[in-house]
Amino acid sequence: MLHKTKKIFIAGFSALVLLSMQAQAAMPSPQMMEQFKNLPASEQQRLAKQYGIDPSMLSGGTSSQSQLENPTLVNERQQFDQNGQPIYNNENVKENEKDKKEKLNFDEDKAKMELKRFGYELFRGEPTTFAPVSDVPVPSEYLVGPGDNIKVQLYGKDNKEYDLVINREGVIQFPELGPISVNGLNFTELRKTLTSRISQQMIGIESNITMGKLRSIRIFVAGDAYKPGSYTVSSLSTITQALFVSGGINEIGSLRNIQLKRNGKLVGTMDLYDLLLRGDASNDLMLRSGDVVFIPSVGGLVSVTGEVRRPAIYELNHHETMDDILTMAAGLKSGAYPRSSSIERFNSNGLKTVKNIDLTSSKGQAVKVLSGDVVRVKSASTKYEDAITVVGAVVRPGNYQWYQGQKISDLVPSIWGDLSASADLDYGVIVREVNEYGDIEVLQFEPGKAISEKTAANDLLLSARDKVIFFNFSDKTQNRYELNKLVKERVSKVTELAGDSLMGNDLFQAGFSQLQQKGLTERSEIGGVVIAKEADDNEQQAIIGEVNKMLINLFDDKDLIKLSSAMNRSELLYPVIMKLTTQGRSGKEVKVVAINGKVRHPGIYPLSVNAKVNDLIKAGGGLQEGAYTARAELTSTLIENLGSSIQHQNIDLKAAIQGVSTANSNLKGRDILTVMTTPDWQENKSVEIRGEVKFPGMYNIRRGETLEDVLNRAGGFTQYAYLPSAVFVRESVRLQEQLEIKKLADQLRRDIATRGVSKDGDVINYSDAQLMLADLETIKAVGRLVVDLSAISVGIKQADLQLEDADILYIPSTKQTIAVMGEVQHAATHRFKQGLTLDQYLAMSGGERERADGDRTYVIKANGSVMLPTRSLWFSSEDSLQPGDTIIVPLDTEYRDNLSLWTQVTQILANTAVTFATVANL
Repeated sequence: MLHKTKKIFIAGFSALVLLSMQAQAAMPSPQMMEQFKNLPASEQQRLAKQYGIDPSMLSGGTSSQSQLENPTLVNERQQFDQNGQPIYNNENVKENEKDKKEKLNFDEDKAKMELKRFGYELFRGEPTTFAPVSDVPVPSEYLVGPGDNIKVQLYGKDNKEYDLVINREGVIQFPELGPISVNGLNFTELRKTLTSRISQQMIGIESNITMGKLRSIRIFVAGDAYKPGSYTVSSLSTITQALFVSGGINEIGSLRNIQLKRNGKLVGTMDLYDLLLRGDASNDLMLRSGDVVFIPSVGGLVSVTGEVRRPAIYELNHHETMDDILTMAAGLKSGAYPRSSSIERFNSNGLKTVKNIDLTSSKGQAVKVLSGDVVRVKSASTKYEDAITVVGAVVRPGNYQWYQGQKISDLVPSIWGDLSASADLDYGVIVREVNEYGDIEVLQFEPGKAISEKTAANDLLLSARDKVIFFNFSDKTQNRYELNKLVKERVSKVTELAGDSLMGNDLFQAGFSQLQQKGLTERSEIGGVVIAKEADDNEQQAIIGEVNKMLINLFDDKDLIKLSSAMNRSELLYPVIMKLTTQGRSGKEVKVVAINGKVRHPGIYPLSVNAKVNDLIKAGGGLQEGAYTARAELTSTLIENLGSSIQHQNIDLKAAIQGVSTANSNLKGRDILTVMTTPDWQENKSVEIRGEVKFPGMYNIRRGETLEDVLNRAGGFTQYAYLPSAVFVRESVRLQEQLEIKKLADQLRRDIATRGVSKDGDVINYSDAQLMLADLETIKAVGRLVVDLSAISVGIKQADLQLEDADILYIPSTKQTIAVMGEVQHAATHRFKQGLTLDQYLAMSGGERERADGDRTYVIKANGSVMLPTRSLWFSSEDSLQPGDTIIVPLDTEYRDNLSLWTQVTQILANTAVTFATVANL
């Protein structure tokens, strides 16, 4: 059916095309249009394209009907670059990536800081045509004049229409009423006059009177207009429309004193600020033919910046006050501090002066503003007068109200509802200001006991401006994506971060680690040789600097406070430690302590009020498994008159944890507690035995256990075990081999560079050398260690070895093959036959190739060792081969084919002949 419909439609379509060649007005029938709509979209497009028909004409579209649109009279003003060249869609401004980044980082910020003239963005376009706009409604007060068209429709006894034009004398010639004078009448008065005359002189006739085509007038736009000149505009045009047609006002034109002159006299003025600020267009007067819109130069200017809603440069008209200027700037922002505002102005000596004013007082608001003044409205302080700041492992970090008698349990009433699931319930701190200088002290508490048990020793009273920090029990379980995203956004203003940066994915951790290393472990010498400190690259410097600023201002940075639950202990305590460090003065110890050794979070911690050894252990997250509790070492710094000394003290760590006063001593600034490891303690270590043992699998080992011991535990070898082919892999050996491969690659790189610049070196293709280096650097080390299981199995102690963690031993089944590889005619694996020699196996593989280096043939034994067969000029030794061995015939790297050899010989002979000829001629 669809195919039949398509044929009918195509036939009709063809007829339509033929008819359209003779009559362009031909249209498809409704039936054809319906059939066209039923076709698939692809068929519609194909048929329309084939027969040159607009698809919208057949699909019921309205593309053939013209739509009324307002003409575009004003386009965007031409923009120019810094060299004065015009910019066309930014196509001719092609900068490299570095210039774009600099423009983004600096020019953009500078442009944001620069104040702009208020109101000039209203005239961002320029005129494209001088044609008047005539299809606009006519107001009732419109003053008719010569050239206007009056449409009169008569209905009733007779139906007629007249199109009357006002002549130069202001008279219209009405066919049945004669001449009628309308000079000086507005449109409303004209309608009344004509309606009255028609009703009086034409009995039984009603009328409808409208304005037809309006006359055009010519006006002049002079002064500081964007494009001054003579313009033809509609007779309905006003001052503002004349400004728009002429492109507006240029950079030195006035917005507040636009003058309308008629016959050389000032008719009226317009202040565009009335229109822009208050929407008052009462002074936007109608224009007449010959009028002049004059724009004088700008008057006095005043700059308003700071905490106002619309900072800009405003034009003065009369004697404006500060109150008027603030009204122009749309008032103050919520973060403004109007009591501390200022006016900068030039005095009679040409110097700048500053005058402080209080904008909250009537006296300050009444201050007169002068031309050239710069008004600065200062911002309020970002600090809170009475607030508690909570950061760290809480559900809702941020600022909270403080009130008298408030405790920690009031601030954080629920463990499950207010603390993070990973919060440490044994350690939290309160950072409290102790004087007006901002000096701080640190109080320590246990969040679990403070919230649940509400014990007085932990549920501490809070003071105004306290900072309460909660910590995570484990720092490795936090999602730091948003934290790193924040760092990257801030660092991107200074430098672009590379995607394959060696700094790693955790930018915040990388920045903090570098910052911590720079501040605490900075070195100026290596191996006793004084060196200049290497400067960090731009990316590293940017990350370190940004992380430093972020952490120092942690308690004032709302974005960072929101993400503080993902920060670790060292990061949360960094601003506290730095503050306590700066408080340390001569004769006054720095109130920081440190804990090292077998604790969960070793590091530097603030010395809390009345802190003891047990408190420092809780700050470090508690003891790790394997910590030695019988003894710990406390190192103290004693400051005396003649100097300082270090004192070491052994304490009973178990007693200190239990709270025994003799062991749980008070701490002093700069104390260091070292928690030791239990003697002979080791972490879980295991090895894996695979292959032909009775009980293969994973075996835990103790320190000093040997391979023979583990083999005995595995039940010994099976009857199918082939001991010479055992494979033993060790991680430490693999790492050492990988290091040697890297050294080899570095040495090869230096050799290539030396060969390239040496005058007697061969020319080496750089790309080939790079490919060779790339292949070498991608080689993965195996870490195979040669072991003699046969000797171990018979009890030879010299062959046994101690095991390490993650060792792997594989014992294959009996081998019955010999492999021949390298430069042989046919590399293959042969069945092992007792008594066959190395040369015989080579002969079985077709013998050596022409490019083989037979003198360096070697054998890789089944156990991984390498054997170099002994050879003489006359005899081939019968070195013993074992099943599983591999014979390798290497490539002769100094091989030259016959053509190259004869080429060199020919050159030598030719050079010799030339030499002899030269000598003979002497």
